[in-house]
Amino acid sequence: MSIGVTSRSGPTRLRSTGGAPGGRVDFGRRVLVLRRWRIAVRLEWRSVIVCGALAVAVACMAVLALMTGSYQLSPGQVVSALVGGETGLVHDIVVEWRLPRVVAALVFGAALGVSGAVFQSMLRNPLADPGIIGFSQGSYTGALIVILVINGSYVQLIGGALLGGMATAIAVYVLAYRRGVQGFRLIIVGIGVSAMLDSLNTWLILKADLEQAIAAAAWGAGSLNGVSWDQVAIGGVCIAVLLLLAAMSSRPMRQMELGDDTAVSQGVRVSPARLGMVVVGVALTAVVTAASGPIAFISLVAPQIGRRLVRTAGITLAPTALVGALLCLAADYLAQHVAPTPLPVGIITVMLGGGYLGYLLFTEARRRL
Repeated sequence: MSIGVTSRSGPTRLRSTGGAPGGRVDFGRRVLVLRRWRIAVRLEWRSVIVCGALAVAVACMAVLALMTGSYQLSPGQVVSALVGGETGLVHDIVVEWRLPRVVAALVFGAALGVSGAVFQSMLRNPLADPGIIGFSQGSYTGALIVILVINGSYVQLIGGALLGGMATAIAVYVLAYRRGVQGFRLIIVGIGVSAMLDSLNTWLILKADLEQAIAAAAWGAGSLNGVSWDQVAIGGVCIAVLLLLAAMSSRPMRQMELGDDTAVSQGVRVSPARLGMVVVGVALTAVVTAASGPIAFISLVAPQIGRRLVRTAGITLAPTALVGALLCLAADYLAQHVAPTPLPVGIITVMLGGGYLGYLLFTEARRRL
């Protein structure tokens, strides 16, 4: 394995211990190049540092969430319980009661962030959020039908949410198609479809039995209260596979940010790549919606914050996933321990994300003037 570094001041020769020839490469920014056999990975130093800082922030936030509650714990007790050094009440509080919620917030936040990154890169628009363009509402509709009609299991909820999200994606795509699909037209159509689905979801809740309606309404606000280890395990496996597929699609995503013609000229099969991205993005949203209900605005905010932190022209997945995890965990902490009364996490994300959406619309309007 060989390691090389290049910088703005001038490239340095890459020295190889594995037989690979050295060369002079200038990537314009300080980068770390890792070589193993015939595989070379180029990592920008700023991205590495930002991801490291975000990972530390996520770990600190997770420990704080595990410490805080009606039974206060010290950081030492939390760490000891996580590594198996505590038994009895402290172990039960940390591992059995609080840890599933924290892990769910981290995994679901990362999934929502990557889902937003997929759609924003594919449509080349910072407003391309699955919640805004209706895909989250479609997943919510599918999950509501499973809950209210057949009272299905969590796996059936995932299936219903996925089918609802994919059906919505197809409908929005068909309605927005006019000699191709433009990002702005798809967003406008998606907003209209989202409003229609909101009305349908309200009608389904009003027609349900009182107990089911109350449970569905509370779940629809986006809450991690009922998340168990079984849901975290099933959802985590599904999300891990989907994140791997998203990472495999990162190169076509970057090329499509430059436009379809440019992507085609660089060997990207645009239509299959776009279809695969839609499936991955909707599936990530559906898995989260099936477990916790629709958690809004994380998929809108996380990609843009991650891009600004690493200062790249396009959206990168690793910082986006870490920002999404941090935002979801912080919002859940605020909802449970800072608000006057415990709230669903979706209410906090709507409050924070709504302000960011207003800022984003204002800056986009100024840019077009």
